[in-house]
Amino acid sequence: MSKTIFTAKEMERLEQNPYVDKVSDRSITYNSEFKIQAVEENLKGKGPQQIFIEHGFDLTIIGESKPQQCLKRWRKTYDTYGKEGFRTERRGKGATGRPSKQDLTPEEELKQAEARIKYLEAENDFLKKLDERERQAMKKHR
Repeated sequence: MSKTIFTAKEMERLEQNPYVDKVSDRSITYNSEFKIQAVEENLKGKGPQQIFIEHGFDLTIIGESKPQQCLKRWRKTYDTYGKEGFRTERRGKGATGRPSKQDLTPEEELKQAEARIKYLEAENDFLKKLDERERQAMKKHR
């Protein structure tokens, strides 16, 4: 997300560009064909700002540094995934997150359950000791 907030007029002007899929008050979604074309032109030596200007973008609206930022990100995608990297949705793929319980074998489930029991027992012992110390401290202050 950008710190730039587009006015309704600026959003309308950006939406008229054929290389833009959608515009919100804070972001522009460029279409994949523009991204591919921009990266390929950049690889041939054209500068990011020149590419954006030639494709009808007003740098006073999107910001002077936006072309460099976009091209840097797009080249990384292009180098890693090629043209298809722009045509397929990759967000969320390869995310680690919490492992699914469906993938666990019964032995693994048992090990997890035993570890959880052990943890809860240790937590219980700790709380009992804490409670006892608090009672002792209260007796001393009476």
